[in-house]
Amino acid sequence: MASKQQMEKMTERQNYRNLWHTDLMHAISADCPYCCFATFCAPCASYMLRKRALYNDMSRYVCCGGYMPCSGHCGESHCPAFCLGTEVCLCFSNSVASTRFMLQDEFSIQTTKCDNCIIGFMFCLQQVACIFSCIAMILGSEEIQEASQILSCLSDLVYCSVCACMQTQHKVELDKRDGKFGSQPTMVVPPTQQMSRVDQPVHYGYPPPSHVQDYPAPGYPPPQAYPPQGYPPQAYPPHGYPPQAYPPHPSPPQTYPPQANPPLPAQPQADR
Repeated sequence: MASKQQMEKMTERQNYRNLWHTDLMHAISADCPYCCFATFCAPCASYMLRKRALYNDMSRYVCCGGYMPCSGHCGESHCPAFCLGTEVCLCFSNSVASTRFMLQDEFSIQTTKCDNCIIGFMFCLQQVACIFSCIAMILGSEEIQEASQILSCLSDLVYCSVCACMQTQHKVELDKRDGKFGSQPTMVVPPTQQMSRVDQPVHYGYPPPSHVQDYPAPGYPPPQAYPPQGYPPQAYPPHGYPPQAYPPHPSPPQTYPPQANPPLPAQPQADR
């Protein structure tokens, strides 16, 4: 039975608001070479992804990421590399799921409805194949036995393809975390996680880094000395102002009208 802490963590994952950088439908196109590698060498891919998820610090390794009852009781602290190799070989599906849960808890990533449908279809197909195998074994019918074999092959094919796409999805997310896309900081140990709020906006991948513009803006005011050079003048008032002497003002004449004007001629008097 799952512990109370694990049940709370499962409930908390339903409130995560971030999304995977690529969904399962587009994982092949996101990194086709790695998807092929994860298909034909799935345990190796799971081993490397778990190690990267732990920031290459194997001292933090716990069997199945701490999500299984056996976690912490398998001697992981003494030989973590050997225990991880055993996990990816004997419990491959749990190793992939544990790495997925670790990334979701670290970055508050939710699983989209499309991804849930793909994973659910994989599980349902495996259950149907198992049921047909049991019926064929009980009845001994060759037709049902043949149908169960076809369903088993189909379920195995879907299981391998979905796990390969899932591991490619994890690899792309780790590349984004480690800054291989050029927009994320270098690899650091994650801080303490907090529950995401439902009213937060949905982010695709990780939110871009925020930049605060310097105030005042660069180049304003213009890069020049203040006050301007040559202002105010060295001495005030400027040199030579006011002038030392003003031109003399002409004095008024001594008599009026001035002597320079000729006297008017006398008027002759008429005889009486």
